Amino acid sequence: MSATDCEQQGTGWGILEDLPGDPMIWVLIFSELAAFGLFLGAFVIARALHPAVFASGQATLDAHLAGINTIVLVTSGWAAARATAAARAGERGRARGWLFGAMALGGVFIAVKLTEYAGEIGLGNGLETSPFFTLYFLLTGFHLLHVGLGIVILAVVSRGARAESVETGTAFWHMVDLLWIVMFPIIYLVHP
Repeated sequence: MSATDCEQQGTGWGILEDLPGDPMIWVLIFSELAAFGLFLGAFVIARALHPAVFASGQATLDAHLAGINTIVLVTSGWAAARATAAARAGERGRARGWLFGAMALGGVFIAVKLTEYAGEIGLGNGLETSPFFTLYFLLTGFHLLHVGLGIVILAVVSRGARAESVETGTAFWHMVDLLWIVMFPIIYLVHP
């Protein structure tokens, strides 16, 4: 089968055609995963170069709040998955309800993270305190920005709650979940 035949049969997205949602969201997801991968790589390398600085910075973090946020975000991912199932079944009202649940849990994540930031700032820790806190605030702040963007995306797709739109929005939301599941142990649990 020639490339022309493949293009006539599909949209020309190749392997992205088989993924749920709009293929363009997957281009965004893969580019975001690459960016976060670089950030996490920088964090791990800096920790190897400055173990004492990272150990003292990590000791001030509230791993309990971060653990709560992990449970909150994973639960929101479950709600997003339920929204996708409802949208595929043509149950738009149920899909909207699950999307609103995922968005509400995303709001809880943001509130808990801001509480954690307030605690760190209250202790005198900021972007310029140490290499640990520079990378901590940049990495978790970049993720927090994506949580906010994910809430906006879920709100937009909830309007029509069509299956492909919901799949597209929840694919982004699941990326945000996945990133936190990787970030949480690296930042909070693995000691230098």
